[in-house]
Amino acid sequence: MRVVEVSAYGGPEVLRSARRPEPDPAPGRVRVRLRAASVNQADLAIRSGRFAAALDPLAPPFVLGYDFAGTLLDPAPGLPVGTRVAGFVPWVAERTGQGTYAEMVLADPEWLAPIPDEVDFTAAASLPLSALTAAQALDLVALPEGSTLLVTGASGVVGRFAVQLAARAGYRVIALGEADDASELRVLGAEGTVGRGPSETVNAAVRGFAPDGVDGVFDAALIAEPLLPVVKDGGVFVSATPERMPSAERDIRVDAVAGHPDAARLKELLELVAAGGLATRVADVLPLEEAAEAHRRVEAGHRPGRLVLMI
Repeated sequence: MRVVEVSAYGGPEVLRSARRPEPDPAPGRVRVRLRAASVNQADLAIRSGRFAAALDPLAPPFVLGYDFAGTLLDPAPGLPVGTRVAGFVPWVAERTGQGTYAEMVLADPEWLAPIPDEVDFTAAASLPLSALTAAQALDLVALPEGSTLLVTGASGVVGRFAVQLAARAGYRVIALGEADDASELRVLGAEGTVGRGPSETVNAAVRGFAPDGVDGVFDAALIAEPLLPVVKDGGVFVSATPERMPSAERDIRVDAVAGHPDAARLKELLELVAAGGLATRVADVLPLEEAAEAHRRVEAGHRPGRLVLMI
């Protein structure tokens, strides 16, 4: 089968097309013939060698890729052969080096959700890791309906989902993102929008919407400590990664989300997309063989939306 491998740690140029044997059926796993896979920031970090020590003894060559959408080749509980499915491979936890930049993957049925007829493969592949991370971050926020929540990185894929899901949950959402996206973020559910800038300017703008401070923060932009002054005593601060968490103070509860597969939740999110209740965005679609170009665009700040590889 066709794959794109990381031949060595480094820049996008280390990605190369190759051929590997198709995986054989395995106990507790099902084969999925892939149609689309998306490029995540985690893919870039792994390719660069940032996680090399943590991944040891796994080393290149390996196949990157978390998100996928495709067709079931083996039956799974409640999902017959031929079902269109989406999910994500918990790549670092699995540590097999067998990701989704490939024509086929072996998947745990617990990763898989059926794709509604109204959702195409590219849109489905743009969703799993980012939307689940946003939903699971809001689970950690766990504030009462009507609370004020600041979402940073709201112009990014995870933040954009978080704004929508937080608004659906009844939060008063303040979105921190690109100034040019303010109108769109308000359409997606933000009551207030704040443009990126120096921390003093950002915090003052947030206070303009929430003079007494916000009840919580979901920090998808990984700003961390500079945001703490706008959080009320006893509030909550959830980071998008355990690697970037502020020190707790004033009884503020600090936590971090680590997105994990959840088939039932992913099914709900895909159904929301199908019903028009959750917007996803595909920035561009490139052939699998152009994965290196996709990485270059992501590193250059290509936005908005997710870059998807068509397989």
